[in-house]
Amino acid sequence: MNLATRIPHPVAPGTLGARYTEVRRASMALALPLSDEDCCAQSMPDASPVKWHLAHTTWFFETFVLEPNEAGFAPFHPAFRVIFNSYYNGVGDKHPRAQRGLLTRPELPQVLAYRADVDGRMTRLLAERPHDAALAALVELGLQHEQQHQELILTDVKHLLSCSPLWPAYRLPGHGAQAQQAQPSPAGGVPLAWQPFAGGVCEIGHAGAEGFAFDNEGPRHRVYLQPFELAHRPVTTAEYLAFVEDGGYQESAHWLAEGWDWVRAQQLAHPIYWQRKGATWYEFTLAGPRPLQSHAPAVHLSYYEADAYARWAGARLPTEAEWEVAAAQQGAHADNGHFADSGTLHPRPASYAGRGLVQLFGDVWEWTQSSYAAYPGFRVADGAVGEYNGKFMVNQYVLRGGSCATPAGHVRATYRNFFPATARWQFSGLRLARDL
Repeated sequence: MNLATRIPHPVAPGTLGARYTEVRRASMALALPLSDEDCCAQSMPDASPVKWHLAHTTWFFETFVLEPNEAGFAPFHPAFRVIFNSYYNGVGDKHPRAQRGLLTRPELPQVLAYRADVDGRMTRLLAERPHDAALAALVELGLQHEQQHQELILTDVKHLLSCSPLWPAYRLPGHGAQAQQAQPSPAGGVPLAWQPFAGGVCEIGHAGAEGFAFDNEGPRHRVYLQPFELAHRPVTTAEYLAFVEDGGYQESAHWLAEGWDWVRAQQLAHPIYWQRKGATWYEFTLAGPRPLQSHAPAVHLSYYEADAYARWAGARLPTEAEWEVAAAQQGAHADNGHFADSGTLHPRPASYAGRGLVQLFGDVWEWTQSSYAAYPGFRVADGAVGEYNGKFMVNQYVLRGGSCATPAGHVRATYRNFFPATARWQFSGLRLARDL
């Protein structure tokens, strides 16, 4: 597959243009291991083809940045405004999400030409207006949006490849310099320990002067927390396997009513990418199938599965306020997980056995028991860009912390990811909480 990743106009290092170039190239690099056929297929309505991700992130810059700011603006292709619109009703019509895999046209080379054209125009615009704060803020939003789609590319590709009976690898282990330098996994697991927190009146949410944040991260506000404790690391694969082998998927007492109905309707007996062959359990990864890693965090769990495990273990899921307060108090000591940049593309065992919380950031997104809703004082921004987060504040749960597929530097303690309770194809796991 011939992916042209060169931006046609050079940019100065340290500028917004340089960051734009870096993020856009990172998306293209994720597509490099794939065939044209891989890039065009859609495995389920919740996932999208890689070709669509590459085009939609380009559409964002063309629609929201170039159209109102570029002199003599003309779209690369008028039909792309509808084809690659995701959910922005304020922009106009959309191609049905479940039918994105039917878009054999435009072909992949035309999508790549679309990216190259928009990249060149964006580079010129940024060079012409280096001190435009409003423009810079809008471009940064687009770059953060693209980084979200970089993680979706990996999760969607993994689901797609898992549908093949070959269980093919997206990329073999040890790819890239950073992966070569990754620390080896410890031979044994880190025993579970608990970290207490006093609770009381606490503040959560983004303060507004700490760099970029999505609108749903604020306003900062006060909450009251009862004393609680968090497990110092995520639940491991071995611990979740004990739940499976104890008949956890056959016992209704562990499950929320809707979760139990879902398990029965889907005839589920284990996590989505697990398969048992003889006495050995295997897990499909982006490097292909391999035996379960006992001490790595359990991953690809739905909210229902995470909640059921917590009940079985005599604990619960944390609230998002508890998680954020704990992360803020731990500070940099909690930032020792693995992100996409590590090259592993799969959760790794905790390698830090000291005191405090580990792997709060990276490896697996951690489900919380908090419904995704607006913070007090939240206001949706004007215009189509205001549709970014607010209109999804229903029937979803909040996850925190990022994963092994999240770009490094993309998440922070206030970051609020959200998915419906049945979502399993994301790199989602759990950390236990208890009342004190």
